[in-house]
Amino acid sequence: MMADLVAWVMVIAIAAYACAGGTDYGAGFWDLLAGGTDRGRRPRWLIDHAMAPVWEANNVWLIFVLVIMWTGFPTMFQAVFSALWLPLALACVGLVLRGAGFALRKPTRRLAQRRVFGATFAVSSLLTPFFFGAALGAVASGRVAVGTTATADAWANPTSVLTGLLAVAATAFLGAVFLCSDALRFDADDLVGYFRLRATTAFAAVVVLALIGLPVTHHDARYVWDGLTGGAGLLLVAAAAVCGLTTVLLLLRRSYGWSRYTSVASVALIVGAWGLAQRPYLLPTSLTVAQGAGASHTLRWLGIVTAIAVVLVGPALAVLYRLDTMGELEPLTEADTGAAKTPGDGP
Repeated sequence: MMADLVAWVMVIAIAAYACAGGTDYGAGFWDLLAGGTDRGRRPRWLIDHAMAPVWEANNVWLIFVLVIMWTGFPTMFQAVFSALWLPLALACVGLVLRGAGFALRKPTRRLAQRRVFGATFAVSSLLTPFFFGAALGAVASGRVAVGTTATADAWANPTSVLTGLLAVAATAFLGAVFLCSDALRFDADDLVGYFRLRATTAFAAVVVLALIGLPVTHHDARYVWDGLTGGAGLLLVAAAAVCGLTTVLLLLRRSYGWSRYTSVASVALIVGAWGLAQRPYLLPTSLTVAQGAGASHTLRWLGIVTAIAVVLVGPALAVLYRLDTMGELEPLTEADTGAAKTPGDGP
């Protein structure tokens, strides 16, 4: 009972990271595709101001996932990090480089250095979710088991590659939806339609990849495929599809506030569907939740600490996100508004 509860807490934390961190990765994705110095100046200016207050806090969810995994399910942790150390290491390197690039490009005054830091941030925002998604696909395909050695086939397989691409497309969708709202609150009306187009394009990419994934996962990840196409898993998938379509309709109707909630719900529901599809396994079809759980007293203490963290940290994060979406954390000055210019552009 306690093991199942902790496992679902881990799934919820993964969903929270996919939504919160995914929005930041998506912003970085559009930063990468914004164009050259002149064409990309305005979108990058908006991305900088939208991400600045919350991008560090969003990584709290990733740390929470890791703590639950190595404390509550040490056998799973060992198996996953032994078999998938390379994609996970690449994701972590990308995470570090992404943060460094974002933090350093804004205060940098030299244009050449600013471009280097900006490129580091943008490229890492693409690679990090891809490798995290590839690792998730490796687990879902059943290629990871206790004792599995690290091989390229464990994560460079059709399910892993497809899941990695879906992760990138989903983050791009979230990022563009949130940037539509950010453009409104920063009075950047010219960027609202810019990101609305990109949000609908990213959603179309998600749909295409999901359709491609049907025959791929049927052959390559049959257990999870069965869970996603029947029972409660199918209901969550259908709900996620409805939320995604609703988001697009809201964007077309220019209802940008509500579109944030429906886009987050679509991604969170997909993560929940994956959790339902895998049950009762941590590693399909070799390690169940009961088999991979740590000692009972460890799980009890983990549950107590998690409850305390929810009470102490949860409200603070909720207030942070609320203040950010209301534009209360980083008010713009005249210097900001007129300084969408990069160094060297002249007065």
